[in-house]
Amino acid sequence: MLTSETTFFLAFAAFVLIVMALDLGVFSRQKSHVVHFKEAATWSAIWVALSVGFYFLLKNYGYLVHGITDMARLQEVQNLYADHVDLVPGDFATSLARFQNNMALEYITGYLVEYSLSADNIFVFILIFNSFGVRERYYKKILVWGILGAIVLRFVFIFVGAALLQRFEWIIYIFGAFLVYTGLQLFFQKDEDEKIEPSKHPVVRFASKYLNVYKRNVTDNFFVRRKSDQKLFVTPLFIIVIVVAFTDLIFAVDSIPAIFSITKDPYIVFFSNVFAIMGLRSMFFFLSSIMSQFRFLKVGLAVLLTFIGVKMLTEHWLEELGFQPVYSLYIIIAILTISVLASWLIPEKKEEVERVKEDA
Repeated sequence: MLTSETTFFLAFAAFVLIVMALDLGVFSRQKSHVVHFKEAATWSAIWVALSVGFYFLLKNYGYLVHGITDMARLQEVQNLYADHVDLVPGDFATSLARFQNNMALEYITGYLVEYSLSADNIFVFILIFNSFGVRERYYKKILVWGILGAIVLRFVFIFVGAALLQRFEWIIYIFGAFLVYTGLQLFFQKDEDEKIEPSKHPVVRFASKYLNVYKRNVTDNFFVRRKSDQKLFVTPLFIIVIVVAFTDLIFAVDSIPAIFSITKDPYIVFFSNVFAIMGLRSMFFFLSSIMSQFRFLKVGLAVLLTFIGVKMLTEHWLEELGFQPVYSLYIIIAILTISVLASWLIPEKKEEVERVKEDA
């Protein structure tokens, strides 16, 4: 018999797959095409609306995730994932409301963190497409399937991480130290032009060694069967999908530990991850042209990672001082808002403008 967590997870996965299919145009047999601003903006708005709607779903029906039907089950789940939430003995309704409010707050905070940290993915995806010479009309299909693969990999990453945290609580300090190190490294790292050499990429080398790779793309197919001997080949488009999924997993190395500082519930971590990266995938098509305007976003992300790392390292002391989960949300919003406003209000130095013109 399926547990309540498994049932809810399967329903969530089915819902996401249906929306992805609609986005990809599967039911209308829509061919690969260049995504223009209107379509990108529409689907970005849809994913943001779905993400916010899921917040209210958790706030009012969060008990469905863990199958909480009585006080005993609520206490069991609270001990596992939210021991900082104070339950009211003998008052199941009030206790459940507190738990669900906390669950919704952790979800939306994790969503915002993941959405912000995934912004750098846009630059890397552009780099991948340019390096591999991908035609613009294939961008959407590659991103949809690449990120679907990334979701599967993140699922494994998240639940393994949760299992380790449940068994070895001291791992939280390793996560915290890693995030502080990553934040400081990002802060002091100089902007340099990166390049990807397709032939030297580890995914390409692995695929070339173990898969039958066709030398050219065939329409927009990932697989092709050679007519002469009916041998099955993967096309270069399929290799790029794997590269995108592999790249996203690398980025998850810092973003997932960051969300574990907000919640210990692996389901909430997974839900926030899925909505964030799917929404960012839609925003890629118009954010890619304006991301250069947010020149202080990198600094903001560095401060964000450092803050979350310090929070993980000092969690016990912060709890004693009465630090509430909602404070993290306020601080994260403030960091991101300041970095965006600074990008708009502080003019670039002449040397920077001249360097940008030279690069162009």
